[in-house]
Amino acid sequence: MSQPPRARILFLSACAGILVFGIVFAVLGAVFGLPAMRTRLQINLAQQGNLFLFLYFGIFCASLIVGPLIDHLGNKANLLISSAIVAAAMLGFAAAHSFFAASLAALLLGFGGGGLNTCTNVLVSDLYGDQRGPMLNLLGIFFGVGALFVPLLAATIEGHFTIAQLFVFCAALASVCAVGYGAISFPPARAGQAFSWGEAFGVAKYKGVLLLGFILFFESGNEASIGGWTSTYVNDAGYSPRAATLALAAYWAALMLSRILAARMLHATVSLIGCAILLTAHLFWFFMLGTALIGLSYGPIFPTTLAIAGDRYSKRAGTDFGLLFSIALIGGMLLPWAVGQVSQQFGLRLGMLVPGLGAIGIAVLAIVFMVRERLAGQHQKPAG
Repeated sequence: MSQPPRARILFLSACAGILVFGIVFAVLGAVFGLPAMRTRLQINLAQQGNLFLFLYFGIFCASLIVGPLIDHLGNKANLLISSAIVAAAMLGFAAAHSFFAASLAALLLGFGGGGLNTCTNVLVSDLYGDQRGPMLNLLGIFFGVGALFVPLLAATIEGHFTIAQLFVFCAALASVCAVGYGAISFPPARAGQAFSWGEAFGVAKYKGVLLLGFILFFESGNEASIGGWTSTYVNDAGYSPRAATLALAAYWAALMLSRILAARMLHATVSLIGCAILLTAHLFWFFMLGTALIGLSYGPIFPTTLAIAGDRYSKRAGTDFGLLFSIALIGGMLLPWAVGQVSQQFGLRLGMLVPGLGAIGIAVLAIVFMVRERLAGQHQKPAG
């Protein structure tokens, strides 16, 4: 068993990694609230949606590959390489002036970020056993810190620093993480034998895994859609880039707050109310209220679902988490991409209906999961 000081160091290293992933997750949504970004890349709304698709496809690929590699090789190399890839991708965005260059950078950024996401969640799940639920919630707070940091920074630099300088600063943060991971000692890999891809995908047959995966499909898609398109949506409504990025910051702040509180609430219902307010808003404070309610509703869903999976499938936690993240990231790819396609054809207000439909999907699947759990519990009760 790890000594407490070492466990704290490892947990802090995971927090640093997930903070960088929060930056990866939020950076494109924040900078696209600045009209100069679309002008710089010469892209329309559909192409903006395509960039989100490339970003989350990169995260998807990393989640699929990195999970089994953690079980086989451990966390250290995966964390170090993932951080370095994020740094390189941020520098790629700093230099990009075309859709093609931005597409390559988005794919690379997603791949590095996806590696950080999977590694940090598996590391915390392994470290804390029975306490993995609250500790994964705490880890999620640092994801929120990273995601909140980006729109606040974008609002602050508007008119003072360039978009390229913002990306360079983010690259520097990822580089610091890479250096730190090189200096820290991590636990050895748990699975000493070589893995096969058949075994990696075999966890999909575990009872309940796919249901949890599809809850995360809609959750990740909704987080990506709101995080990616809110600033563009508010800016399109006639508000300044600074106001647009502050509305996005309200979403990330509320999401982080909900993970701190880990409140028991009707998450899907609150999400639907927030989406309705956002879709019908005309005054800026209603935009802020809508995004804040959505953030409050989304916060606990992802870490709570991962905690359930960690409790049930601890033997192959890396592979299982990798599969769940992969399913989730398919939603992360498709829903914000769909927002872009619908928005290009029919306008942003109709495009933002997509996360509302995602909230309905979460509600339906959550009900199915609760009913299945209740029925399973009744079958396990002793007779008499």
